[in-house]
Amino acid sequence: MFGVTTPCVDAVTQRLGADHDCLVFHATGTGGAAMEKLADDGHLAGVLDISTTEICDLVAGGVLAAGEDRLDAVARTKIPYVGSCGALDMVNFGAPDTVPAHYAHRRFYPHNPQVTLMRTNADEVRSVGEFLARKLNACDGPVRFLLPEGGVSALDAPGQPFHDPEVDAVLFDTLEREVHQTGDRRLVRSPRHLNDPEFADELVAAFTDAVRS
Repeated sequence: MFGVTTPCVDAVTQRLGADHDCLVFHATGTGGAAMEKLADDGHLAGVLDISTTEICDLVAGGVLAAGEDRLDAVARTKIPYVGSCGALDMVNFGAPDTVPAHYAHRRFYPHNPQVTLMRTNADEVRSVGEFLARKLNACDGPVRFLLPEGGVSALDAPGQPFHDPEVDAVLFDTLEREVHQTGDRRLVRSPRHLNDPEFADELVAAFTDAVRS
Protein backbone atom coordinates (compact mmCIF):
# COMPACT_ATOMS: atom_id res chain seq x y z
CA MET A 1 0.00 0.00 0.00
CA PHE A 2 1.02 3.58 -0.68
CA GLY A 3 -1.16 6.65 -0.22
CA VAL A 4 -1.73 7.09 -3.94
CA THR A 5 -2.61 3.39 -4.41
CA THR A 6 -4.74 2.94 -1.28
CA PRO A 7 -8.12 2.70 -3.11
CA CYS A 8 -6.80 -0.22 -5.13
CA VAL A 9 -5.31 -2.06 -2.15
CA ASP A 10 -8.44 -1.51 -0.05
CA ALA A 11 -10.66 -2.83 -2.84
CA VAL A 12 -8.49 -5.93 -3.33
CA THR A 13 -8.38 -6.77 0.39
CA GLN A 14 -12.16 -6.36 0.63
CA ARG A 15 -12.68 -8.74 -2.28
CA LEU A 16 -10.28 -11.34 -0.91
CA GLY A 17 -11.20 -10.99 2.76
CA ALA A 18 -13.73 -13.81 2.83
CA ASP A 19 -11.14 -16.38 1.74
CA HIS A 20 -7.80 -14.95 2.86
CA ASP A 21 -6.29 -13.18 5.85
CA CYS A 22 -4.82 -10.21 4.01
CA LEU A 23 -1.68 -8.60 5.44
CA VAL A 24 -1.03 -5.08 4.11
CA PHE A 25 2.51 -3.69 3.92
CA HIS A 26 3.44 -0.08 3.27
CA ALA A 27 5.78 0.49 0.32
CA THR A 28 8.45 2.27 2.33
CA GLY A 29 11.50 0.12 1.59
CA THR A 30 11.21 -1.75 4.88
CA GLY A 31 7.64 -2.74 3.99
CA GLY A 32 8.67 -4.60 0.87
CA ALA A 33 11.50 -6.29 2.77
CA ALA A 34 9.14 -7.40 5.56
CA MET A 35 6.68 -8.84 3.04
CA GLU A 36 9.41 -10.82 1.32
CA LYS A 37 10.82 -12.07 4.66
CA LEU A 38 7.43 -13.58 5.47
CA ALA A 39 7.34 -15.17 2.02
CA ASP A 40 10.84 -16.59 2.53
CA ASP A 41 9.77 -18.03 5.89
CA GLY A 42 6.77 -19.78 4.34
CA HIS A 43 4.07 -17.72 6.04
CA LEU A 44 2.31 -16.42 2.91
CA ALA A 45 0.03 -18.25 0.48
CA GLY A 46 0.68 -15.66 -2.22
CA VAL A 47 1.76 -12.09 -2.87
CA LEU A 48 -0.12 -9.18 -4.43
CA ASP A 49 2.69 -6.69 -5.06
CA ILE A 50 0.50 -3.79 -6.15
CA SER A 51 2.74 -0.85 -5.13
CA THR A 52 6.21 -1.51 -6.55
CA THR A 53 7.23 2.13 -6.09
CA GLU A 54 10.19 1.24 -3.84
CA ILE A 55 12.05 0.33 -7.04
CA CYS A 56 11.75 3.92 -8.32
CA ASP A 57 13.58 5.14 -5.22
CA LEU A 58 16.25 2.48 -5.72
CA VAL A 59 16.80 3.60 -9.32
CA ALA A 60 16.72 7.36 -8.71
CA GLY A 61 18.11 7.73 -5.18
CA GLY A 62 14.91 8.36 -3.27
CA VAL A 63 14.46 7.87 0.48
CA LEU A 64 12.12 4.85 0.39
CA ALA A 65 14.28 2.55 -1.70
CA ALA A 66 14.00 -1.21 -1.96
CA GLY A 67 17.19 -3.20 -1.81
CA GLU A 68 18.78 -4.76 -4.87
CA ASP A 69 17.29 -8.08 -3.68
CA ARG A 70 13.69 -6.90 -4.08
CA LEU A 71 11.61 -9.78 -5.54
CA ASP A 72 14.35 -12.36 -4.98
CA ALA A 73 12.20 -14.10 -2.36
CA VAL A 74 9.50 -14.61 -4.99
CA ALA A 75 12.01 -16.39 -7.21
CA ARG A 76 13.41 -18.49 -4.33
CA THR A 77 10.06 -19.63 -3.00
CA LYS A 78 8.09 -19.85 -6.28
CA ILE A 79 5.19 -18.31 -4.37
CA PRO A 80 2.12 -17.30 -6.44
CA TYR A 81 2.78 -13.69 -7.39
CA VAL A 82 0.63 -10.94 -8.86
CA GLY A 83 2.36 -7.60 -9.37
CA SER A 84 1.54 -4.22 -10.81
CA CYS A 85 2.91 -0.72 -11.39
CA GLY A 86 1.54 1.11 -8.37
CA ALA A 87 3.20 4.53 -7.90
CA LEU A 88 5.94 3.91 -10.45
CA ASP A 89 5.33 7.54 -11.43
CA MET A 90 7.17 8.92 -8.40
CA VAL A 91 10.37 9.12 -6.39
CA ASN A 92 10.22 10.13 -2.71
CA PHE A 93 12.33 12.77 -1.02
CA GLY A 94 12.04 14.68 2.25
CA ALA A 95 11.53 18.42 2.55
CA PRO A 96 12.19 20.42 -0.65
CA ASP A 97 15.68 21.44 0.48
CA THR A 98 16.70 17.76 0.68
CA VAL A 99 16.11 17.09 -3.03
CA PRO A 100 19.46 16.62 -4.84
CA ALA A 101 20.44 19.72 -6.79
CA HIS A 102 20.73 17.86 -10.08
CA TYR A 103 16.96 17.28 -9.97
CA ALA A 104 16.13 20.99 -9.72
CA HIS A 105 14.55 21.11 -13.19
CA ARG A 106 12.17 18.20 -12.60
CA ARG A 107 8.44 18.06 -11.93
CA PHE A 108 7.58 17.92 -8.20
CA TYR A 109 4.51 17.56 -6.03
CA PRO A 110 4.69 18.69 -2.38
CA HIS A 111 2.79 15.98 -0.52
CA ASN A 112 3.40 17.80 2.74
CA PRO A 113 6.25 19.96 4.17
CA GLN A 114 8.30 16.82 4.91
CA VAL A 115 7.55 14.79 1.76
CA THR A 116 8.37 15.88 -1.79
CA LEU A 117 7.46 13.65 -4.72
CA MET A 118 9.29 13.79 -8.06
CA ARG A 119 7.73 12.53 -11.29
CA THR A 120 9.76 9.73 -12.86
CA ASN A 121 10.96 10.36 -16.40
CA ALA A 122 11.32 8.04 -19.38
CA ASP A 123 14.88 6.96 -18.56
CA GLU A 124 13.96 6.14 -14.97
CA VAL A 125 10.88 4.09 -15.79
CA ARG A 126 12.88 2.25 -18.45
CA SER A 127 15.37 1.30 -15.76
CA VAL A 128 12.54 0.31 -13.43
CA GLY A 129 11.01 -1.86 -16.14
CA GLU A 130 14.35 -3.53 -16.82
CA PHE A 131 14.84 -4.20 -13.09
CA LEU A 132 11.38 -5.71 -12.79
CA ALA A 133 11.88 -7.81 -15.92
CA ARG A 134 15.15 -9.29 -14.62
CA LYS A 135 13.47 -10.25 -11.38
CA LEU A 136 10.33 -11.65 -12.99
CA ASN A 137 12.36 -13.65 -15.50
CA ALA A 138 14.05 -15.40 -12.57
CA CYS A 139 10.67 -16.57 -11.20
CA ASP A 140 9.54 -20.08 -12.06
CA GLY A 141 6.39 -19.97 -9.97
CA PRO A 142 3.07 -18.55 -11.18
CA VAL A 143 3.51 -14.87 -12.09
CA ARG A 144 0.93 -12.39 -13.36
CA PHE A 145 1.97 -8.75 -13.81
CA LEU A 146 -0.76 -6.24 -14.69
CA LEU A 147 -0.16 -3.00 -16.57
CA PRO A 148 -2.82 -0.31 -15.85
CA GLU A 149 -2.70 1.82 -18.98
CA GLY A 150 -5.11 4.37 -17.48
CA GLY A 151 -2.55 5.47 -14.89
CA VAL A 152 -0.45 4.07 -12.06
CA SER A 153 -1.37 6.28 -9.09
CA ALA A 154 -3.84 8.88 -7.88
CA LEU A 155 -1.47 11.58 -9.17
CA ASP A 156 -1.21 9.90 -12.59
CA ALA A 157 -4.72 10.49 -13.86
CA PRO A 158 -6.24 13.07 -16.24
CA GLY A 159 -5.98 16.52 -14.70
CA GLN A 160 -3.53 15.39 -12.01
CA PRO A 161 0.05 16.71 -11.76
CA PHE A 162 1.87 13.48 -12.67
CA HIS A 163 -0.38 12.41 -15.54
CA ASP A 164 1.98 11.45 -18.39
CA PRO A 165 0.77 8.63 -20.65
CA GLU A 166 3.89 8.86 -22.81
CA VAL A 167 6.21 8.09 -19.92
CA ASP A 168 3.88 5.35 -18.69
CA ALA A 169 4.00 3.83 -22.18
CA VAL A 170 7.80 3.61 -21.95
CA LEU A 171 7.40 1.60 -18.74
CA PHE A 172 4.80 -0.74 -20.20
CA ASP A 173 6.65 -1.23 -23.47
CA THR A 174 9.92 -1.97 -21.63
CA LEU A 175 8.21 -4.64 -19.55
CA GLU A 176 6.55 -6.16 -22.59
CA ARG A 177 9.86 -6.25 -24.45
CA GLU A 178 12.02 -7.54 -21.61
CA VAL A 179 9.83 -10.01 -19.72
CA HIS A 180 10.11 -13.53 -21.11
CA GLN A 181 6.49 -14.57 -21.09
CA THR A 182 5.52 -18.22 -20.67
CA GLY A 183 2.34 -20.07 -19.86
CA ASP A 184 2.84 -19.22 -16.19
CA ARG A 185 4.69 -15.88 -16.43
CA ARG A 186 2.30 -13.42 -17.99
CA LEU A 187 1.95 -9.70 -18.55
CA VAL A 188 -1.61 -8.43 -18.79
CA ARG A 189 -2.40 -4.99 -20.21
CA SER A 190 -5.51 -3.31 -18.86
CA PRO A 191 -7.13 -0.08 -20.10
CA ARG A 192 -8.09 0.74 -16.49
CA HIS A 193 -6.54 3.14 -14.02
CA LEU A 194 -4.85 1.40 -11.08
CA ASN A 195 -7.47 2.76 -8.65
CA ASP A 196 -10.49 1.81 -10.76
CA PRO A 197 -12.72 -0.80 -9.07
CA GLU A 198 -12.57 -2.85 -12.26
CA PHE A 199 -8.78 -3.03 -12.00
CA ALA A 200 -9.13 -4.43 -8.48
CA ASP A 201 -11.39 -7.10 -9.99
CA GLU A 202 -8.69 -7.91 -12.54
CA LEU A 203 -6.03 -8.21 -9.83
CA VAL A 204 -8.21 -10.54 -7.78
CA ALA A 205 -8.95 -12.70 -10.83
CA ALA A 206 -5.23 -12.89 -11.61
CA PHE A 207 -4.43 -13.81 -8.01
CA THR A 208 -7.08 -16.53 -7.93
CA ASP A 209 -5.68 -17.92 -11.19
CA ALA A 210 -2.09 -17.81 -9.91
CA VAL A 211 -2.92 -19.54 -6.63
CA ARG A 212 -4.72 -22.33 -8.48
CA SER A 213 -1.89 -22.88 -10.98
